[in-house]
Amino acid sequence: MAEQETVRRDRRKTFGPVVLAGLAGGTLAAVGGSRPWAEAGSDGGAAALAGYAVSDAGEMPAATAAALVVLACWGVVLVTRRRVRRAVALLGAVAALGLVVAVVAGWSSTVEDVQAVYAGSGVEPDITRTAWYAASALGAVLTLVASVLAVRLAPAWPEMGSRYDAPAGGPAAPAKAVAPEDASNIELWKAMDEGHDPTA
Repeated sequence: MAEQETVRRDRRKTFGPVVLAGLAGGTLAAVGGSRPWAEAGSDGGAAALAGYAVSDAGEMPAATAAALVVLACWGVVLVTRRRVRRAVALLGAVAALGLVVAVVAGWSSTVEDVQAVYAGSGVEPDITRTAWYAASALGAVLTLVASVLAVRLAPAWPEMGSRYDAPAGGPAAPAKAVAPEDASNIELWKAMDEGHDPTA
């Protein structure tokens, strides 16, 4: 019994670190996913590439979308309990897995997107992956690991008290009788709402 209590206490201690890791990884991936993962340089300098503006080539919007879903799931994990919390953590893990897939796919697809901009131009740019790709990859792995841990550990994590729940649809409380002095105060407020000056 004491051993089980110790295990439960240890699992409760994982709540803060796991949630922070998941949020940090998701944020890093969301920010990194909104930046170009590949960019072009040239031996001829910037002038050789001046006529070929790269708008959104080299970006991976799917990674940003998956990262935002992961962040939304972490927000719900913070405020839910029991089975709902575990189900949302599982959804977050699936979204994090999709984020990892987007990062893996982006390794080649973003480079090909940038190459396509310069196809047939006679310019041979030197295409490199940016630091944002590495940041997104790190964030994706971090939030995937945290999401899997959340699915495993969520039942032992602390929960918000039931006092924060929406009130149940029970019977309405009986109306209290209004004291005479309260009734006069109500009339005074009504008069002020209608624009009458009670001091006149």
